[in-house]
Amino acid sequence: MWRRVYFLLILVRVYFALSPSYLHPDENFQGPEVIAGRVFSYPVHETWEFTSANPIRSTFPLWLAYGWPMFLLRWLWEGFGYDVSPSVVYWALRVLMLTLSVVMEDWAVHELVASPRARRVAVPLVASSYVTWTFQTHTFSNSLETLLVSWSLVLIQRIVEDKKRSGILASSILGFMVVVGVFNRITFPAFLLLPAFSLLPHFWRKPFSFVFLAIFALFTAFVAICVDTASYTPGEFALSKVFSNAVITPLNNFLYNSDAANLAHHGIHPRYQHFLVNLPQLLGPAFPLLFLLRRAHISPILVSALSGIALLSIFPHQEARFLTPAVPLILSSIRLPSPRFKNAWIYTWVIFNLALGTLMGVYHQGGIVPVQMHIAKTNEMVTHTFWWKTYSPPTWLLNGKNEELTTVDLMGIPGDQMLEKVKQVLPPCRTRKPPQIEGRGAIYLVAPRSAYFLKPYMDPNQQEEISLDEIWSYRQHLNLDDMDFADDGFLETIGRVVGDRGLVVWRVTRNCWATPQ
Repeated sequence: MWRRVYFLLILVRVYFALSPSYLHPDENFQGPEVIAGRVFSYPVHETWEFTSANPIRSTFPLWLAYGWPMFLLRWLWEGFGYDVSPSVVYWALRVLMLTLSVVMEDWAVHELVASPRARRVAVPLVASSYVTWTFQTHTFSNSLETLLVSWSLVLIQRIVEDKKRSGILASSILGFMVVVGVFNRITFPAFLLLPAFSLLPHFWRKPFSFVFLAIFALFTAFVAICVDTASYTPGEFALSKVFSNAVITPLNNFLYNSDAANLAHHGIHPRYQHFLVNLPQLLGPAFPLLFLLRRAHISPILVSALSGIALLSIFPHQEARFLTPAVPLILSSIRLPSPRFKNAWIYTWVIFNLALGTLMGVYHQGGIVPVQMHIAKTNEMVTHTFWWKTYSPPTWLLNGKNEELTTVDLMGIPGDQMLEKVKQVLPPCRTRKPPQIEGRGAIYLVAPRSAYFLKPYMDPNQQEEISLDEIWSYRQHLNLDDMDFADDGFLETIGRVVGDRGLVVWRVTRNCWATPQ
């Protein structure tokens, strides 16, 4: 029975992997966008993490994760005489992350949970979590970190449990994975610090295991530093640059995040944020089960998860996705409630994950990627696209149009300021003809339909200075950052954001026959 449920949950994971929700800009800007610009020469936007004097993001794990599939796509498409569309790359990476989740994450759970009876609970629990459906099928560094943490724990377990062999192969792979994990995210060691102590007796008995672990770790670190130095140092790469002016991104990252003033730019949270807010948000009904565990049920993987969360809680900037490596570890460790409450708990678990999965996996900023792909395919000449009240759009999906199209991310600035920015690029009132008929490109405004501030400008009979003409929309889009409960009240705000969901592309023109205000 549980196997049939598991295969059904794989289909659910496929559905969410192929839904264009947009959980956070980092899933593009800290990964695929950077590598796509270098492999396909797409015009891209590189964020400050990659362009500052002391870059804090390593390209080494990005090449390992996304570089080879992009090179493979380029080789296949160019072999047939075609250029690779960014949309093809985007969906190929989604399928890649889906495959890694189904194969590598689930396999790791099988390895980490020794008891067949416990495994029949752990595998479906992990597979039915909305975190697995959404975060693990997106191109987050946190998603890669989850796989690296899980498989590092598998390797540690294999080394410790094998008393007869030295475990040289497993130790060598572990050395490689630890370095990749650190260069991917500096939070990675937090989840392995305590489990790593179990290796000490083995290394004492089998010192060659430690020697090979150290050799592979040092070699991998050297290669990673070479790759980053080549990426961030102008001019031709020479090995001498590694010894004279090496770029060590994990060190830069640690120094940056050690400064509270830097973290303040990204948001400061209380120390209890991870344990009391983020973890319940990720686990839902599974969170209370942590407090019902007996001491005999506390496994090494649960220790890894809880100690990692405790260490991450030291830093005041705390986002829920930072805890994604802990989710499969916790779900693999908990015990279901007693038979008296078991069915009620399962119903609650299913409802919670379906609700959060639909919200985060389908509707959350779900129109951004489809809108960018639509703009990439439109035949109309567009010079400016203004994005308002959305997440930052991934410009690499424009398929080269951003060489002539300026994308302006206005985030959530007040409406009056937004209009002033748009008016600055509109042509002056010398004719009643729309700007594009004069040989100039169109101006687009992309905003949620729930932004009622724009309603007066949509009426064809209005006398405002600008007019908005809807040209395309995507219905499955919710803007959760536009909740004005204080101004509109709870019911009216929910009715506006949910009832008028969708992301709209408007063509903006100056209303030259409007009566001056």
